[in-house]
Amino acid sequence: MIDTHAHLTMNQFKKDLDAVIDRARKENVSRIITVGTDPDDCDRAVELANRHKDIHAVVGIHPHDSDGVTDEALAKIEAHAQNPKVVAIGEIGLDFYRDYAARDAQRRAFREQIRLARRVKLPVVIHSRDTSLEVLQILEKESADEVGGVLHCMPADPDLARRAEEMGFYLSIAGVVTYDKGARDGIIRSASPDRLLLETDCPYLTPVPLRGKRNEPAYVRYTLQRLAEILTMFPKEVDELTTRNAVRAFGLDRT
Repeated sequence: MIDTHAHLTMNQFKKDLDAVIDRARKENVSRIITVGTDPDDCDRAVELANRHKDIHAVVGIHPHDSDGVTDEALAKIEAHAQNPKVVAIGEIGLDFYRDYAARDAQRRAFREQIRLARRVKLPVVIHSRDTSLEVLQILEKESADEVGGVLHCMPADPDLARRAEEMGFYLSIAGVVTYDKGARDGIIRSASPDRLLLETDCPYLTPVPLRGKRNEPAYVRYTLQRLAEILTMFPKEVDELTTRNAVRAFGLDRT
């Protein structure tokens, strides 16, 4: 299994990160992609990836932190993108549910980072919440299909999923499918199997039967099992399928 979206640099893992990584390996998680959310967090994500052969980094500025996007911050992200352990730019996008950053700042940061991704020729990892139509419009206007990417924690919006897939994006399935049953099942079944990925988004979105606990990469197996149920496939088949997809989506065979 490959956990394509984790946040291992967050404070929730500060005391036992080595044990968390070890448990993931024991559960046959072959790779973890840890995602930075602001310039300092990206520093930590890249440093962690450099220390572990089976960990890779995604660097970018989360929409919640868009108010702090400066030319200097973007330059730091672009410099990190030269590191071979960095496999995408993200997570970037729009979040009009929390509105932690001004909407115009979110839009500006989103556009700038898509342009950055095109310059460095890396895929993008997209965060979208209560913003499906505008996210699609910006992706299309900024020619994000040139680099492709991943729709992180696939929203329960069939039009967003379909149009993102048409642009060459992958759909990443998180633990919400284990407790929000039915909301995404039809979208998943109608998607191309070659576009599906697994993620935890840890320490968030802990899957059933562990809801209420801190999430971690080892728990991606519960999402795998639920995805196998939705697709009426054996878990081993879904494991092999999503692993191949992740390797292709992030170019992991080159790192």
